[in-house]
Amino acid sequence: MSTGVPRLEAIGIGKSFSMPGGDLTVLHGLDFRPRPGILTAIVGASGVGKSTLLHILGTLDRPTRGSVTFGGRDLFAMSAGEVARFRNSSIGFVFQFHYLLPEFTALENVMMPGLVARKKRYEVEKQATNLLETVGLADRRDHRPGELSGGEQQRVAVARALLNAPSLLLADEPSGNLDRETSEELHELLARMVGENGQTTVVATHDERLAARAEEVYRLEGGRLHPVTPRPITE
Repeated sequence: MSTGVPRLEAIGIGKSFSMPGGDLTVLHGLDFRPRPGILTAIVGASGVGKSTLLHILGTLDRPTRGSVTFGGRDLFAMSAGEVARFRNSSIGFVFQFHYLLPEFTALENVMMPGLVARKKRYEVEKQATNLLETVGLADRRDHRPGELSGGEQQRVAVARALLNAPSLLLADEPSGNLDRETSEELHELLARMVGENGQTTVVATHDERLAARAEEVYRLEGGRLHPVTPRPITE
């Protein structure tokens, strides 16, 4: 791990939702400090709050209480505009569904974060082209999402998430809609990208094979994170 890498710290995170029968609390004073440069996995049963936690870490949702800092900067003390700019420049997201824009090509979809950041188009196109080559889709750059397989669509989503060289990469059930073979290809890609880019990478997953690739694994249970030992990959 290189020195000076921004560190993500979530302290005392609580999250409650108002329900007809009263408040539903899914996170109870949770602390989380994932290490940069490695793959960290969060596992747990459906509905325990894995996605909620990732959305808070990625500033897509606010905690009911607690703080999230990145590089010492309190993310929820920033204005809405500052949060949006930070999210675009410093955070990459990969979701269970790829959320690619159907009317644009693979290359154009990967370019989107850079264009939103008002970078020079020719520089963004070069970066996007290189990333598509990295994820093995150089020959599919001009295809639209509807012309790509599910695994190819997710690889485009990974490339898009990495376009702005984010310091924080968050993946929420990234292989949840893929078959086993395609999931393994995506898992290998994610593990390789972590090693090459050194950013803080957190993946929420129910897939034990993906969790087994992580160097640190936490189980979300009872609203808190509990460290567990990664299990070896089994056939």
